[in-house]
Amino acid sequence: MFRSKKRVIGAALVVALGLSGSLTSAPAFAEDKVITVWADETRGPNLIRALGGDVAQQKEGQWVAGYKVKVVSYSNFDALKTAIDNATEKTGPDIVVGANDWVPTLAKNGTLAPVGTLPASVRSNFSPGNFTDLTYGGKLYGVPLDINNVAMLYNDKLVTSAPRSFADMVNYYNANKTSKKLKAGLCIAGGSMNWGAYSVFTALGGGAYAMNANGTPNTKADPFNAATFAANVKQYLLAPNGKGNGFFPATDAGCKDNFLAGKVPFAVIGNWEWRSYQDKGFKMSNLMPVPGVAAGTYGTAFGSVSGALLTTFAAKNGNAAGAKTLLTRFFASRDGAVAYQRFEQRPPAQKAAAALSNAGAKGFSRTAGLASVPQLVYLNGVTGSPSYWDALPAFWNNVLVDGKNVSTESTKLFKIMKKNLTAKP
Repeated sequence: MFRSKKRVIGAALVVALGLSGSLTSAPAFAEDKVITVWADETRGPNLIRALGGDVAQQKEGQWVAGYKVKVVSYSNFDALKTAIDNATEKTGPDIVVGANDWVPTLAKNGTLAPVGTLPASVRSNFSPGNFTDLTYGGKLYGVPLDINNVAMLYNDKLVTSAPRSFADMVNYYNANKTSKKLKAGLCIAGGSMNWGAYSVFTALGGGAYAMNANGTPNTKADPFNAATFAANVKQYLLAPNGKGNGFFPATDAGCKDNFLAGKVPFAVIGNWEWRSYQDKGFKMSNLMPVPGVAAGTYGTAFGSVSGALLTTFAAKNGNAAGAKTLLTRFFASRDGAVAYQRFEQRPPAQKAAAALSNAGAKGFSRTAGLASVPQLVYLNGVTGSPSYWDALPAFWNNVLVDGKNVSTESTKLFKIMKKNLTAKP
């Protein structure tokens, strides 16, 4: 299904074209073999560029002896997820570039295949948690690609130094909102009011789950203290009338434009678009986690990895060995990661590539190292309970816009997080 026909080329012509070195492991008269990779609308085109072009432009064997690589790009991440959910033996890819939280479902339904034991030389170039993100049932299903995270960026044309606490930001907003015509104090420009706003949630004492020291979720501990969280929201985010005081909007609409226009001093931005802020004169050295209530502490943001995931279709296509080689020689290698991130410009999970990254990628990597937690299946909800993804935006709206009782709403949010955490979805 994934092999393309090629006209027969004589050995003399191969030598004349200077291609014999890349074909030494493949018979001169063999048809091209193709490893198919599915990705989203940004990673797909950038992978094609990093790989040397589309199938017609690539040199055979550049990354895997005897193979070229075909990349299929989908219109967005959701469309890619729908496609891999519905993939069949006749249509599915050999590798899919997806999120870590896809692994449990796709592994259980037989779409993903374990990659086996990776060489120590490969594993040493990643943080152990990166592999945990792509592991299910004790089996590893891919290699880490890039880190997905957000960070807070502050406008040093408005504030002279990085805030040390959440109160520092609120105090600045209250003192300057009229004179500087501020639209907000802190807003979410990247990642929406659930994924992107997790760091605000946790900075104020909330959280979807507690973490053990070894980086695993503590399902026996309460996810957060509802009373403490409610008190912090009331102190920092609410006006005397019980609704939002304007510091933190309940929506991400207009955040980026207002921040770029100098009407918001602090914004949470995504690592996939840092360049658009740098191009407007913002310094990537100003990236940081959202400061917590106590000075010197931070709220945690999701810092999971995307992965190049091996599918069961690869074996059925006769491409399992080639696909595994592509995972290690391209996706997990320094040279492959550098080539890809040159275009994608996200923080690479591969340590050697991260050390060679640009200022934006380094800034997000630094922030992830200071305050990040993995994106886990407990966030997706269970039967009879809303998911975290729906519950947190509802909380912001209920409290900041509708003025519902913050203690009541915090308790409701706590119960949702607790049920999702202990029900073992």
